[in-house]
Amino acid sequence: MFLLQALGSNGSGQLGLRHRDDVDTPRPVILPASLSTTSDTDNDIQPIRIAAGGNHTLLLLSSGDLLWAGDASTGACGPVSQDDEEELTPAFRPVDLTSLSLPPSSRIRIRHAAATWSASIIVTTSDDDNESPTDKVYAFGSGSRGELGLGQATLHTSEPAQIPDFPPRGTRVVDLTACMGHVVAVLSNGEAWGWGNGRKGQLGEPTLGAVWSPRRIEGGGAGTRFKVVKAVCGREFTCLFGEPGTGEMVVLGSDKWGVRSQAPDSGSLSGWKQVGAGWGSVFVLKEDGRLLSWGRNDHGQLAGGEDLGRVRQMAVGSEHALALTESGELMAWGWGEHGNCGPVRSGNGEKGQQNRIISGEQGLGITMVGAGCATSWIVIKKPR
Repeated sequence: MFLLQALGSNGSGQLGLRHRDDVDTPRPVILPASLSTTSDTDNDIQPIRIAAGGNHTLLLLSSGDLLWAGDASTGACGPVSQDDEEELTPAFRPVDLTSLSLPPSSRIRIRHAAATWSASIIVTTSDDDNESPTDKVYAFGSGSRGELGLGQATLHTSEPAQIPDFPPRGTRVVDLTACMGHVVAVLSNGEAWGWGNGRKGQLGEPTLGAVWSPRRIEGGGAGTRFKVVKAVCGREFTCLFGEPGTGEMVVLGSDKWGVRSQAPDSGSLSGWKQVGAGWGSVFVLKEDGRLLSWGRNDHGQLAGGEDLGRVRQMAVGSEHALALTESGELMAWGWGEHGNCGPVRSGNGEKGQQNRIISGEQGLGITMVGAGCATSWIVIKKPR
């Protein structure tokens, strides 16, 4: 099992702390009681994805279960009655997926989860031994520019609705990512598909203000120059990455903050281990522990780099980032007004200053870190 801690913006209860106040030091998240009573065979259940919208959070577990916390009024947390929403204590609870039709012998498993500002996207597969695994993509929440991928007639739904005819027959979703207003799915055949706000070209060509259903991303070399294996989304751009050993990468969309023009060459990107993006910046963690970043830096979003030493894992939020070092320290930097980078310091001269949230001496056994819209997350493995 695991412990989950959070800090940062919490005005809608998106941290799951039983209150709605911002916090600047890690606090234990309230999880469903059922997780603490799992059998010994379930003790290895761990978070595999933390997806954060503007005011809601999704927590995807290795068991295939999905939890939510935060603002449910947009529908992005699934079906919740207005009366229940008013009575609910801010804490994580399972997303209601009972509306999904499944064969009696099947159990739904969620493989991927992503969040726009007011919507949630999930990829499911069923445990039906009689059929080959197939993926289905569902959307719920709100989106006026195609964020749901359900067509122009559906701008809001709290019931998870399947995106029709996607992914294409014979393919599976290997990666799913989103930012404020657009979503990108990477398929097993090396193609990238997207939907939502494409006004700046972040969904390829032709450039459209709203892409209402999934379409293959074309333009800028995407889909033709290399096989895509990973994608990350910023506010007005998309980065598509090829195999780590090749260093292949293309940035689509706005070049504001130099996210396209300042991108490193393939030689510098070769051997990446993890990639991420904020609203206006891109981060690449190399296998050797070096952390590369480029883009917006007016709040010290790009601080860190070689001063961090060897980085084991990173997480990138809207305008801040976290790095877990090989020595066990958890560092944060960037825009931290809500406490997401630790205790707030006054004075413009300290923007971007690295804050040590957890020291290596504490020996907490951190297994994963996450970052969202001014929120930070720490997963700690609970001893048996």
